[in-house]
Amino acid sequence: MSNPQQLRFSKEHEWLSPAEDGVSTVGITEFAANALGDVVYAQLPQVGDTVTAGETCGELESTKSVSDLYSPVSGEITDFNQDVVDDPSLVNTAPFEGGWLFKVRVSEEPKDLLSADEYTEFSGA
Repeated sequence: MSNPQQLRFSKEHEWLSPAEDGVSTVGITEFAANALGDVVYAQLPQVGDTVTAGETCGELESTKSVSDLYSPVSGEITDFNQDVVDDPSLVNTAPFEGGWLFKVRVSEEPKDLLSADEYTEFSGA
């Protein structure tokens, strides 16, 4: 399992892309997707919603359990991945590409986000 070096990671197993024009993309890590099992339902934040770093903003349901989705940053949702809503298995098959969850215009970024290497050490992945 390899965590892309350009991403940053939360201890709740979400990843965050570098911002482009102030907007970052968020998803869950391959480690989290594997731990969840087959994702069958995704409830994502909607465009215009405000999210707060470290707080729940949606949920992912798998054949094993329901898991809260946490925002790694604070800001306003600018987009969500309708493809994941329609086909939640994308979270399992492509967590860092087509399985992204939402985009957020970042207003505040916590200082405790991890680098790829730090996340790998933290998760044991």
